[in-house]
Amino acid sequence: MKFEDVLGNERLWAVVYDGDDENILVKVFDQWYDVHWLKTFFEANIDDLTSFFHIFSIDDAIYDTQDDADSLSSLILDSRPDSDLDTIFRHLENHRAFEMVLGKEKARGKYHNRHPSWLRLYALRLGKGSYLVTGGAIKLTKTMEERMHTLQELMKMEQVRNYLLSNGAHDLDGLIDLSQN
Repeated sequence: MKFEDVLGNERLWAVVYDGDDENILVKVFDQWYDVHWLKTFFEANIDDLTSFFHIFSIDDAIYDTQDDADSLSSLILDSRPDSDLDTIFRHLENHRAFEMVLGKEKARGKYHNRHPSWLRLYALRLGKGSYLVTGGAIKLTKTMEERMHTLQELMKMEQVRNYLLSNGAHDLDGLIDLSQN
């Protein structure tokens, strides 16, 4: 497992999983722009798409996903010095009211005219304004535990968190030290 400083300013990092050539942020956005991948995904999850979001057209779902991905990538990859990732990422656990070491966070896309965003980026908070993206998903259900692809994102987040903690990386400085070794 390796870690890349996506913006070159130590605010946004992404995991490069063993066996992968690209960091997870690139891989997630590539999926969200891949029409064939999206078509296959929405066909496999059509019941969730129709029951929770009331969208019956896979073409509409693909269009909404790509439009939302554009918006989310603009927000997340904003490298201006005054951009604040703390306004984009929120606690993964809606009931959590305090900060914790390597807290689990989520960023979501914008609200469409027809529905809330189903795009999610998952990250660990390294400190004020600094995040390590561990994955992303299209979330079509109320909870992540309801579907295998979102449950896997929870497991990846926990795996990365445990890896960092076991290697003494409890914050941004620890991640920087770990990534230089």
